[in-house]
Amino acid sequence: MRLALVQLQPELLQVEANLEAALSAMRPLDADLHLLPELFPSGYTFGTADEVERVAEAANDGPSFAAMAGFARAHGTHVAYGFAERGRDGKLYNSANLVGPQGLVGTYRKIHLFGRETLFFQPGGEAAPVWQLPFGRVGMMVCFDWYFPEVTRSLALRGAELVLQPANLVLPHCPQAMITRSLENRVFTATCDRVGREVNGAVEHAFIGQSQAVSPKGEVLVRLSGERAETAVVEMDLAAARSKRVGEYNDLFGQRRSELYVDR
Repeated sequence: MRLALVQLQPELLQVEANLEAALSAMRPLDADLHLLPELFPSGYTFGTADEVERVAEAANDGPSFAAMAGFARAHGTHVAYGFAERGRDGKLYNSANLVGPQGLVGTYRKIHLFGRETLFFQPGGEAAPVWQLPFGRVGMMVCFDWYFPEVTRSLALRGAELVLQPANLVLPHCPQAMITRSLENRVFTATCDRVGREVNGAVEHAFIGQSQAVSPKGEVLVRLSGERAETAVVEMDLAAARSKRVGEYNDLFGQRRSELYVDR
């Protein structure tokens, strides 16, 4: 399968402009799956809850869903993207959608919120999902979830061959850490970050870019720059993630000693 990383530089609260920039970047790409950053329609550096309310939308109804689902339908592809979700319960979530030619495949609500996200969003209450797509089994996490290795492990144990990670990274460690996540779970991982500096009053974030895809053997298949909005398409054979063997004598999942692991 062909995965497209769509690294963007969103403008804060400019949903229409951000959607058009994303679509313009996606149209020339020939891919089975397009991955976009966390919260890309809205930007990230919210100052107040009212700002989040202005840009939040339902998972299956709103400008972001209409644009991404319309693109998936028109091009016969899938799109994974982050957005600010207004749930049916009236609460706000930092969420990610997966859409395909037939519409919404599923939604994941980020379970590990980072920094000021905790001021505006509720953490998700359901495990990170795995979906069967025509080209393989795909799992979803969002940005800071990477800091908790249990998330990637649980996705891999449930059969994920590729783990998608929409992100807005401000810490420098994630690109290297995701190599370890791929190695220890023998899965493909794909991180799509944003670039640029975003300022809202006294609050400022600088994003590191470096969107990347990594193989089950820890090979960095592609890594984008830290400064530019840009794209890349990478070929993946997801069947390579089905074996958990390391050499002749070891199997990473077969040798797990879960009865000896402490989980409190």
